Amino acid sequence: MSESKFNDESYWREHLTPEQYRICRQKGTERPFTGEYSQVFREGIYLCRGCGESLFESDTKFDAGCGWPSFFAPLNPGVILEEFDESHGMRRTEVMCRKCGCHLGHVFSDGPAPTGLRYCINSASINLSEKVGD
Repeated sequence: MSESKFNDESYWREHLTPEQYRICRQKGTERPFTGEYSQVFREGIYLCRGCGESLFESDTKFDAGCGWPSFFAPLNPGVILEEFDESHGMRRTEVMCRKCGCHLGHVFSDGPAPTGLRYCINSASINLSEKVGD
């Protein structure tokens, strides 16, 4: 994390709702099918809720049937930070925004071609910047 404001919890509490804070900073998870973007397929770029970094393109979003927004690839591999996660008795890979450390969700190896990956992301961790007509 490059900017010191992202290390300051008061910054996060000012910029996030309590639910967003629970998910983004305390590594929580929203209930399936309840997130703002779980069934949204409009064109645009999904940005990090914490810092505005561009994370995923709508072209890589797919309906995984799991209840969370799912993408088969990040916009750029360098924007995602991965860490092994053994919480809740599971073995999985947590994904975070590399710029600010915001918890996004997890990545699994059961996604579609061309990557075979499923980035399972909390709606509370992202914002959709919709594509405006040409």
